[in-house]
Amino acid sequence: MSEDEPDNGDADAEDVERADFTVEELRERLDALRERLEDAETEADLDDVEADVEELEADVETADLPEPDDEDEDAPEEELTAELEDVQSDLEAARGPYAEDVASELEDVAGTVADTRWTEDGHDAVVDAVESFLADAGDALDDSFAAEDEEPESLGASVETVAAAVTDAGLDADDDADTIAELLDATETLSGAVEDAEEWDDLSIREQLDYHGVYDQLDHRKDFPPEWHALKVYEKNFDAEGVLVVLDRMDSDFMERHCMDVLEKLGPEAALDEMSQRAQRRDKAAIRVLGKIGSDEPVDTLVEYVDADSDPELQKATFRALGEIGSEEATQPIADKLVADSEDARSRAARALGLVGDTRAISPLADVLGDDEEADRVRASAAWALNQIGTEAALAELEAYVDDRAFIVQTEAEKAV
Repeated sequence: MSEDEPDNGDADAEDVERADFTVEELRERLDALRERLEDAETEADLDDVEADVEELEADVETADLPEPDDEDEDAPEEELTAELEDVQSDLEAARGPYAEDVASELEDVAGTVADTRWTEDGHDAVVDAVESFLADAGDALDDSFAAEDEEPESLGASVETVAAAVTDAGLDADDDADTIAELLDATETLSGAVEDAEEWDDLSIREQLDYHGVYDQLDHRKDFPPEWHALKVYEKNFDAEGVLVVLDRMDSDFMERHCMDVLEKLGPEAALDEMSQRAQRRDKAAIRVLGKIGSDEPVDTLVEYVDADSDPELQKATFRALGEIGSEEATQPIADKLVADSEDARSRAARALGLVGDTRAISPLADVLGDDEEADRVRASAAWALNQIGTEAALAELEAYVDDRAFIVQTEAEKAV
C-alpha cells in the first residue's frame, strides 16, 4: 500500500464488527427499545429512542443474517425490519399532541362553521358548540373569547381567534402537556358537534322545499308534481323568490322549464344573479329572462354572443334580450350583423336595433331599407326598427317607401306618414 492511499483498516474492522451481529443480539436491542419507548415521558426521551431505532435499523441492514431453512418462513432481516417499522409507528403515535396540531384542527373547524349552510336546528347546535368551546378554551388559556354574533362567519372567526391564540401561546409539548391535552379535548368535542350538526344539504329535496313553504301554497293536489301547482301560485302572486326556490331545489327538466317560463313572464330583479350565472353557460332561457329583467349588468356577457353565428337560437335570444335591455353599448355590435350572411340574423339584428332605440342606428338601418337586393323581410324589419326609434330623422327615412314593391315595407312606411 502506497503512502498516499488511506488506511481503511479501522473502517473495515467496524464493518466486520457491525456485520457480526446475531439475530438474538439484534432482537434483544429491539425488545429494550420497546421498553424504553413504553417508559418515555418527554419529547427528549422519544428523541433518544428514535436515534437508537435508526441505529438499529442500520445494523439490521448491514448484518450478515442467516437465510431461513423453510421457504415459507420470513428471513430474520425481514422480520426485524417489519418489527422496527411497528416501533417507528408507535414512536410517532407517542409524540405530542402539539399546539400546532390543535391550531391546525381549529382552523379546519372554523372553515366548516363559516362556509356551511346550516338548517335552523343545525345552526342552533353549532352556536351551542362554539360557545361551549370558547368558554373551555378561555379556561385553558386563561383568556376570554366570544363571537360577535351568531352568524356562521362570526362563529368561524371566533374559532380562528382561538387558533391564533394557541399558536401565540408558545406551548411546550412537555411543560404544557396538560394545557395542550385540555385544548385538544375541547377541540375534538367541537369538531364532533359540528360534524353532527344538520347541514342544509342533509335535507331531502322535499324537506328543503317544505322548509321554504312551497307546499303551503297548495290548495289542491290535482297537478303532478304538486310543486308545479305551487309554481302556478307563485306566478299568480308575482313571487319570484318562491320560483327561484323551486328552480334551485328540484332536479327536474320539466320543472326547470316551467320555472324559467314563469321567470320570463315576471322579469324579476331578484332573479338577476341566478340568470346571469346561467347566461354565462349559454343558457338561452336565462338570456330571455335577462331581457325581461332589463338590467344593464349582463350586457357585457350577452354582447359576446352577438357573433354566435354557429348557434342561431343563442343569437336569436341574445338579439332579443339586448334589444329589450336597451343598452346603447350593444348598438355597434348588433349593427355589424346587418351584413351577416344569414337573412335571419340580419332581420333579427334590425329589430334589436329598433328595440334599443339608439339614433346612431338610423343610418345603417336606412341603408338596409334602401338596398334593392336585400330580402324584403329584412327590409321590413329595418322599416319596423326605424318606426320604433321614432325620431323625426328616423321617420323621414320611411316616407319614400309608401309605394314600395313589398307590401310589408309599405305597411311600416304608412305608419310613419
